[in-house]
Amino acid sequence: MILSTNQPYFSPYPGFFYKSHLCDVFVLLDGVQIPRGTTWITRNRFKNDQGTLWMTIPVWKKGLGLQDIENVRICHEGHWARKHLASLQQAYAHAPYFGEHLNFVREMFSDPYDKLIDLNLAITRYLIEHLAIETDLKLQSVTGIHASGTRLLIDLCHYFGASTFLAQLPARKYLDTDSFQQAGILLKFFTPRVCIYPQLWGEFIYDLSAFDLLFNCGPKARDILIAK
Repeated sequence: MILSTNQPYFSPYPGFFYKSHLCDVFVLLDGVQIPRGTTWITRNRFKNDQGTLWMTIPVWKKGLGLQDIENVRICHEGHWARKHLASLQQAYAHAPYFGEHLNFVREMFSDPYDKLIDLNLAITRYLIEHLAIETDLKLQSVTGIHASGTRLLIDLCHYFGASTFLAQLPARKYLDTDSFQQAGILLKFFTPRVCIYPQLWGEFIYDLSAFDLLFNCGPKARDILIAK
């Protein structure tokens, strides 16, 4: 069994789902601390007629110290949700398959999710379903494992009975390969492929939210994502 992990990004890019496609169990690390600065956990990129369209989900941080991702709460003050929805509707009004996903897009910015992990998990599950990825999606927080670094990854492999841990090649310098070997776990690396597909609004922009792929390519999105 192959296991891999990732922090629970907001509206992840295609490479996130390509990695999940390559493993049997994909664990979202919601029990680790949210980064202090900008992070893909709270923001991602879409595309409009001006080029890159950034969207950020505001969260409560002030006075709360270092929070684990599973505890981070969304700030519902202001009109950001309405503005995000209007921006996506304007940007993708002419995308061939946007209409098929409009109800979920509205839910993203209307359903009063209290915690960021609940919103990100709902989005990830939706995209996994519509990209026809059969990987088993799990949360770190349900395991009760609160180690860090390589120890966390090894403990997760043991918990789920995985014999192989899959990581992106740049992660090699951060992982203790000897510890994996001593734990009897094969460490496997891969390089994410570049996902290119028809986009609206001129020159192609790489690694946007996977929604951009889905809105533009619909049922062909999976084949584009996993093509070799």
